[in-house]
Amino acid sequence: MAAFDFSAILLGLTVLFGLVWLFDRLFLAKARRARAEASGTEQPEPWPVDWARSLFPVILVVLILRSFVAEPFRIPSGSMMPTLDVGDFILVNKFAYGLRMPAFNNKLVENGEPRRGDVVVFRFPGALCKDEKGEIVRSGDLTCQNPHAPVTGENWIKRVIGLPGDRIETRGSELYINGERVGADEIGPFKGSMNRPEDRLLMTFGSKLYTEHLGSINHTIALTPAFNMPQDIPNAVVPSEVPKGCYIVMGDNRMNSTDSRWWGCMPEQNLVGKAFFVWLAWRGPGNGWLDFSKMGKVIH
Repeated sequence: MAAFDFSAILLGLTVLFGLVWLFDRLFLAKARRARAEASGTEQPEPWPVDWARSLFPVILVVLILRSFVAEPFRIPSGSMMPTLDVGDFILVNKFAYGLRMPAFNNKLVENGEPRRGDVVVFRFPGALCKDEKGEIVRSGDLTCQNPHAPVTGENWIKRVIGLPGDRIETRGSELYINGERVGADEIGPFKGSMNRPEDRLLMTFGSKLYTEHLGSINHTIALTPAFNMPQDIPNAVVPSEVPKGCYIVMGDNRMNSTDSRWWGCMPEQNLVGKAFFVWLAWRGPGNGWLDFSKMGKVIH
């Protein structure tokens, strides 16, 4: 999942403005004051220094908020339809599961764990592949043709299905948690715009919407058996029991989502945060530009 990757830019600007401001305070400000006293006129700060002094605290605050509190992300694919659509811009609560050190993702402060049904953003851990020795390794190549391909750690978004210690089984479109089938009530056929490729795919293959009852969370999923039938859990690389410190995650577009059914559990240390709000729903030309019905929606 793509993010507004401003963090690196913000960090760079924070360092740049901070250095400019510090350099001026240490080496230039004293000489400027001396000239002002000698001439009897105020010596203005050079514009780079003035900008750095004004913008440094603002950018620093924004960087801290994005790193530890909330961050915007953009949905690039239809794997979470109909809950989240291509072009939705969402906010992610980065403090929902504890305070983490950016980049290293080390947890500094505990603040709860993911619950079943949460929509979470995480760094993709890599596909489960067998190497030349027959050992299971994590690879950045989803096809497993190169089991040693580096994992880029890009941000993905899915829904938490299985918690550590759960027994998860899938049989086609049916989901079982600890031996009990997860209930789902049919809503009806998916309706969308034929101008949008994601909608057109679901409509062409006769997708139906269901309200899935996942613990205390009731949410909508799309089932499209005519398009694809994902592999079941357990399988050759994904066991039924969820390991400690790991979560089974799936997309709400169940037949068109590359998720734990293929690449296994999502490690807890890969968590970025909990998706909680759609602040913009961009649909583009030919589709009304904006979907006002989704803007301001709380994500369940």
